[in-house]
Amino acid sequence: MKNQMVFQRYEIKYQMSRRQQQAILAAMAPYVVPDEYSHSSIRNLYLDTPDFRLIRRSLERPVYKEKLRVRSYGRAGLEAPVFVELKKKYCSVVYKRRLTMPQREALDCIAGSASWPETQIGGELAYTAGFYAALRPAVFLSYERDSYHGVEDEAFRVTFDTEIRYRQEALTLNSDPWGIPILPADQVLMEVKTAGSLPLWMARTLSELGIFKTSFSKYGTAYQTILLSQQRGEQKYA
Repeated sequence: MKNQMVFQRYEIKYQMSRRQQQAILAAMAPYVVPDEYSHSSIRNLYLDTPDFRLIRRSLERPVYKEKLRVRSYGRAGLEAPVFVELKKKYCSVVYKRRLTMPQREALDCIAGSASWPETQIGGELAYTAGFYAALRPAVFLSYERDSYHGVEDEAFRVTFDTEIRYRQEALTLNSDPWGIPILPADQVLMEVKTAGSLPLWMARTLSELGIFKTSFSKYGTAYQTILLSQQRGEQKYA
């Protein structure tokens, strides 16, 4: 995980079985290597309004949409550094702004009891937080991630996410990654992050395995599951 603060790229998602994942890993071997931090246990606090305005808008598939989250790579106490991320998507291109700060300070900024840093990214976060009134941590979402980057092009990245879980209680990054699974145990979510088109070897491998891109959203799927649970009058945690 490199400390990059600004991203502009395409993010293409694929859902697959673990057996298909193994076939892709074998095909990838000559072209990619594990990231410096090849495996991480990612924890996210997705920020939203009390009526879930951001994710409801995102699920409408508009031309422009955005999400806000606080992320850590492993357990993070209140004084530990975390990433506050503003993720925007316009015409299929993902633009991400990321700021590092202690978790306590990040939560204070979100609550409005502290000022955002006076930087370009801090200004963007301040504007967005002000635009969406009453922002607060709405959903905890975690997963295990294995990450790779290209041998020749380090900007080309492939990640595999498993054990994707969410919950609406214990909304802290200083906790174990428990919650409700949103994928079957034998399923994997692969994301390809690239500034351009897919490499020929990757496109060929996906075609041979019969794997096609999907619009799967972790937070969106969690929100839809929450709605379904509310309609059924039940909310259970793993």
